[in-house]
Amino acid sequence: MQRDEKGKESIEHGEEEKSGVIELENLTYRYEVEAVLQGITTSLSSPKIYGLMGRNGAGKTTLLSLINAYIKNEEGSLKVWGETPFENPGVTANVSYHGKPNFKEERNKVAEHLAFYQRYRPNFEIDYAKELLEDFDIPLEKTVKKLSQGKQSALNGILGLAAGTPVTLLDEVYVGMDAPSRTRMYKAILDAQMRRPRLMILSTHLVSEMEYLFDHILILKDGKLMIDAPVDEVLEKGYAVSGEKSKVQEFTKDLWVLHREELGPVQKAVVYEKIMDADRQRGLEEGLEFEEASLQDLFIHLTEPKGKSHGKEEAK
Repeated sequence: MQRDEKGKESIEHGEEEKSGVIELENLTYRYEVEAVLQGITTSLSSPKIYGLMGRNGAGKTTLLSLINAYIKNEEGSLKVWGETPFENPGVTANVSYHGKPNFKEERNKVAEHLAFYQRYRPNFEIDYAKELLEDFDIPLEKTVKKLSQGKQSALNGILGLAAGTPVTLLDEVYVGMDAPSRTRMYKAILDAQMRRPRLMILSTHLVSEMEYLFDHILILKDGKLMIDAPVDEVLEKGYAVSGEKSKVQEFTKDLWVLHREELGPVQKAVVYEKIMDADRQRGLEEGLEFEEASLQDLFIHLTEPKGKSHGKEEAK
């Protein structure tokens, strides 16, 4: 750590924080009387890429806005490097947020926009940004507001990757991009993380495309942190068991069943609970079949609205 001229602590370029970069304890945020976030408690470490998932209205953007100090938390505790981020330039200088871009009034050319951004991000790697712009076929002499939505989103993501901040928040920066451009952005995210390791949070709905990027998963449901675990651990717990209906029901009666579907006498149940080898073997001997559940399937079923759940999870 080093101290700036105002005595605030900031992260020295290249230094890795091993744990507790962002600490949330019972964080709650309300819009008027409605609690958008409810009792969020977690610790986020670096260098690591977090996948932040949740349905529309789950509180993803609100959580990122609190971390970036766009809004002030009123309940619970939010610390970044041990300090409250709101109106704290020693913290906010080292955190960058990039959500859906709004460049309707941006009359500057791309090159001018980079120069403007560089003034406020002293570690901004402008040559690296230009390399990424070339990869995405974004001309430096093009007026920003005249770029397509997909290229505006790519520009926004590039600014985040080149900013040089130890905490980088990317809130669905792929909006408007076609599939090849999204693939390029995912590659750029991995390259940027290898180039300059940091704590990165990626908010997304495109789980199936992006799951290979994540080290750790955060799933919000109805403003609550439902899943907070390494991606390998989440995937290890998720599986589907199928076979004769009565046998599947008996096998899963004490398990956290996320979803059931039936076709005639056959039932398939998606389970979120680690299976023991002995239990799997017992199921196989009874004619049941097992397969891994994808992260996208787990996300969909874990965040089902109330009233659509099955079995043990109702008591959790």
